[in-house]
Amino acid sequence: MEFAHPGVFWLFLLIPLMAGWYGWRERSFQGSLGVSGLKGFAAAPKSVVPRLRHLTILLRLLALSALIVALARPQSSLSWQNTTTEGIDIVISYDISGSMLAEDFKPNRLEAGKQIAIDFIKDRPNDRIGLVVFSGESFTQCPLTIDHDVLVNLFDDLSYGMIEDGTAIGMGLATAVNRLKGSEAKSKVVILLTDGSNNMGSIAPLTAAEIAKQFNVRVYTIGMGTNGYANMPIQTSMGVQYQRVKVQIDEPTLKEIAATTGGKYFRATNNEKLERIYEWIDRMEKARIEVTQYRKKTEMFLPFALVALGLILVEFILRNTLLRGALT
Repeated sequence: MEFAHPGVFWLFLLIPLMAGWYGWRERSFQGSLGVSGLKGFAAAPKSVVPRLRHLTILLRLLALSALIVALARPQSSLSWQNTTTEGIDIVISYDISGSMLAEDFKPNRLEAGKQIAIDFIKDRPNDRIGLVVFSGESFTQCPLTIDHDVLVNLFDDLSYGMIEDGTAIGMGLATAVNRLKGSEAKSKVVILLTDGSNNMGSIAPLTAAEIAKQFNVRVYTIGMGTNGYANMPIQTSMGVQYQRVKVQIDEPTLKEIAATTGGKYFRATNNEKLERIYEWIDRMEKARIEVTQYRKKTEMFLPFALVALGLILVEFILRNTLLRGALT
């Protein structure tokens, strides 16, 4: 409960003034009477009515208190908050080529990257986030959305073999930028994760970076893979066999993409480093939250006004009936 006019509570100073005036009045009306004995009063009928004469001032003071509270306009307030971001849209462009099955990450690059990205998504409930996947070509797995439950489910469904194998980094970036070009967000970001070099697609990575720059899209690039060699499952005539394959990431191109767009390049060599990279991006791209507060107020003065009126009526009735003789 809150009060629309709390200054009215200064009127409570009248309560002790009225009580003091009543006490002074009672004393001023008292007198003295000399008698030879009290035996004659013993036969007089006993009554509690004279003792109740102070009840009128008590009722009057209570009525005044209730009236003061009513004048202060008590209000019950039902409020809730709706948080909205100032404006940030993020598209994760994710490599699902065959090399992402390498096991230098646990359980492999593909699954490790998925889980860490999902944790990143869950930590940003107020941002619109989309998902683009690429291998030999690219497509939008999920457009920009605030419904992160749907996005997480689609991320979970990612697997190798969904599209033709290869590494079309330029196409993956261009598709992500295409999703952001119509955005009115004040900050537009692409997180591009890959473990290889561009070897397919009709758009070169640096051309896609220039397109991103034109649309004010900032690109964070992540090269995923250990230094040296990694165990990778290879399909052979004898079935799937693991081979030691050299990790080859086109770091110069990824660095130039980031520099062109005002982003930053990161190298992730294990699960922990990849997780820290996402944490760093999360801190850098935190959206400022504006809180809009809605309130529904209900006036509560009427019950206090009715209590005041009721006390005044009771005092009036007692004064003119039961206590009439005691107050004269």
